[in-house]
Formats: sequence, structure tokens, C-alpha cells
Amino acid sequence: MNPPGSQSLGCCSRRHFLGAGTFGLGSTALAWMLQQDGLLAAPARPELEPQRYDLLPKPGHHPAQARAMISILMIGGPSQMDLFDPKPLLKEWEGRSFPGELKFDNAGQASSKVMPGLWEFQRHGQSGTELSSLLPHLAGVVDELCIIRSMRTGVNNHGQSLHALTNGRITHGAPVLGSWLGYGLGNESQDLPAFLTLTHPSGLPLLAEHNWSNGWLPSLYQGTVVRPTEPRLLNLDPPAHLRGLPQERQLELLRELNRGHRERHPGEHDLDARISSYELAARMQTAAKEATDIRSESPATLRLYGIDNDLTRDYGTRCLIARRLVERGVRFVQIINNGQSWDHHSNLYKALPEVCVRSDQPVAALVRDLKGRGLLDSTLVHWGGEMGRLPVIQNDGPKDKVGRDHNTYGFTMWLAGGGIRGGMTFGETDEWGHHAVKDIVSHHDYHATLLHLFGLDHQRLVYRRAGRELSLTDGKPARVVREILA
Repeated sequence: MNPPGSQSLGCCSRRHFLGAGTFGLGSTALAWMLQQDGLLAAPARPELEPQRYDLLPKPGHHPAQARAMISILMIGGPSQMDLFDPKPLLKEWEGRSFPGELKFDNAGQASSKVMPGLWEFQRHGQSGTELSSLLPHLAGVVDELCIIRSMRTGVNNHGQSLHALTNGRITHGAPVLGSWLGYGLGNESQDLPAFLTLTHPSGLPLLAEHNWSNGWLPSLYQGTVVRPTEPRLLNLDPPAHLRGLPQERQLELLRELNRGHRERHPGEHDLDARISSYELAARMQTAAKEATDIRSESPATLRLYGIDNDLTRDYGTRCLIARRLVERGVRFVQIINNGQSWDHHSNLYKALPEVCVRSDQPVAALVRDLKGRGLLDSTLVHWGGEMGRLPVIQNDGPKDKVGRDHNTYGFTMWLAGGGIRGGMTFGETDEWGHHAVKDIVSHHDYHATLLHLFGLDHQRLVYRRAGRELSLTDGKPARVVREILA
């Protein structure tokens, strides 16, 4: 026998094990109760089935309010005090030295002279929201908008701030929002990509393809570029001698070869994504051309979007195509400007009205049209750039030289539809329009809120890579901004 109090080195009864071991009855009961209440973490276990990557529709983590999103990305930094965020104090201080500290991007052209908003503001709609006279068409749909005046990234550089608002980090290489939505939810349409980017006829945007990058997600989730002129998608038409039955037989042969290759190489995610992309490309031959062809739209719709006007035709066409795409089940559409054409370091008096004239009517038409077709409730619309501007003069001198420098510490963007509460402004900058001071919305908060509207938890939407769980919010503090939800 063993000495009193000692533990047997051999077999023992279940009662002895539970009583003397670390898993006593109390611990066992506690674990059971925690599990029943959903408070005990699931045990770690290896994935027994290889993960497949496709665009089939997938459930979210909770009921969604949005099923699609159109992001109108105005790269360069729209001036908030000239468009959305009136600051009367600037008029009182016009020409005087700004009394606080400023961070300039270009110190050589900087001045500390206060410059007020250059255009008048008026209240519009039942909400009485104040908008600049540069946005007369947007004023007509202002009760659908939630204008967020307290955006902040805090990185005073175009590239870093743009990355922050698209991929959640200040560096390139990570997947952007549209890729995450395709990865998390798939696509309602199996004949069109989940993520499409409509580029500008004058050229690519700042950072080019980084704005629609899948990063380290499988290539299936990369954005597909829709060209601003015909053919909007290249290489959709087969050669004349392959059309019809010859192409059908060729595609069937490819499907058989791919099926066999996939069976011989299980778990090859890049291979799965590439095969799925080729299969999607074949289905797109008819669907994509129909979706991007606006000739079937009524004359009234074309006029609504300004397609009969040389100044508004481009944005009008792209906004209308975006509506047609979400109408046909596309998850995420990005309308993007050329270069950083809202970056008005100089010539603000002329340049800001020009970009507003080209985009104001088409953007307002998109909101109006989505609502008229019953799509706005489920389609989230975003408008904004990666920064705003400072309340002082840059390039002090003649009127045609005056501009504003960068400001990422307090700027404005707006959202509409898709579960957003319309007819409101949210957050505030200080009396100068410089720093966000009330209800600050970081880029992480912005992403957490958008994912929530799509039924996704930003902490649970993860991709496992090299032993790490990666997310859009990068593990950083982020809150869902519930005050702006309908």
C-alpha cells in the first residue's frame, strides 16, 4: 500500500481521479456551466477539411442590413470647410495668423493666414443640413445622407491615409474592403465578380491597383477593373472560329482537366482561386457586357445622371453602371477618380468648383435612383477622400494661386442607405475645422461599422496566414458607430 496522503502510481477509480486531480467536481461543473452559457472558448482543433475559396453566397455572423456597397472614392482630400463643415469663426479671423499649431505637408508653400470657406452654406431638406452652394444636386437628397464630420486617420500623407481607409493599415499589401466582403460573404451573382472598380478616363488613381488589391487573400477576391471606355472589360469575346459549340466543347474539356488537377492537388488555395477565376470569366462573356451597357436605360434616367452633358457624362455613366451592377447581384463597386484630383494645394477657387460640377449631379442621381428602385435600403453608398484640408492659406498670393494643405486630423465623408440613418450630421471638428473633437471616427471604427452593416463581426472575419489570424481592423481598437445606424 501507499503511505497515507500519497497518490497511487497505478490505476485509480474515477472518484479518486476527480477528487484528487486538478479536474475536481467543482472545476468540471464550472466548465460545463460556462459551455452552456457560451462563455467557454471552443477548444483549438486542426481544420479537418481543406478550406475552399469561392464566391458562393455565405451567411454572415448576424442579420445584415446591407447587401451591396458603392464606394465613390474622391482621392486627394475634399475641402471640408468649403463643402460640408461650415466654420463661421474662419470668416472673423480671415487673413490673421492662426493661433494654434499646424502640421504642413509642404512647409515651403505654407502660411499661417486663416482662410474662411469660400462658398456660402445653406440649410436643406427636412433635416436642415448645411451644405455648400457647390453641391446643389446633393442638397436635393440630403435627407438620405449621414454626414460624418469627425473622420480621422492622423497620417498626414496621401498614400498612408488612403491605405488606412481602404485596407485598414498605413502600408500596402493588405486586402481592401471590397476583397474582405467577397471573402466573407461571396456574391449573389455567379456570373459577375464580387468586386468591380470603375476607373476614370483620364488615368489611374493614386496608388493604382493597390486600391482594389486582394493583398494576401486568394486572387479570386481581387477587384476587377471596368474600363471607362468600350470595351469596358477586355478579352470577353472569343475568336470567330471558336464561338458557339466549339467554345462550349473547349470549356467542357478545361473543366474536366481542372477537376482532375484539383483532385490531385487538394488544399492548393491558389489553384482553386485561379480555376474559379477562369470559370467566372467564361460566365462573364454575356453577363458583364449586358450589365455595363446602358443603352437600354430610359431617356429620363440618362438625363437624371447627366449623361446628356459633356461635363457630367463620365461620372454619370459610371454611377449608372454601378447601379446596374448592384442591381444584378455584385457585392462591392468602387467608382474612382484619376490621380488625386481633389488635392487642391493651389487654384482652389477654380479647381474645386470644376470637380464638383462633374460629380455632384451624377452622385445625387445615384442616391435618388437607388431609392426610387427600392435598392437604397440594402445598398450602402459612400462618398469621401482620404483626408481634408487646413483652415489656412497655402501658396499665399494672387487669387488663382491660393489653396489648402493636407489635414487628416479632422475631415468629412458621407454615407447613405444600407442601414445608415439619413438626414443627420455626426461628430464635430473644432471651431477651426482642424481637429475632430467630438464623436471621433477612426478608420478602424469606419471599417467595423461597415462590416457590421453587412452582418459581419470585424473580430471574427479573419484569414489565417502563417499561424496568424489577420483582419481588416488589424486587431486594433475599433467600435461600431451605432449612433449612425438606422
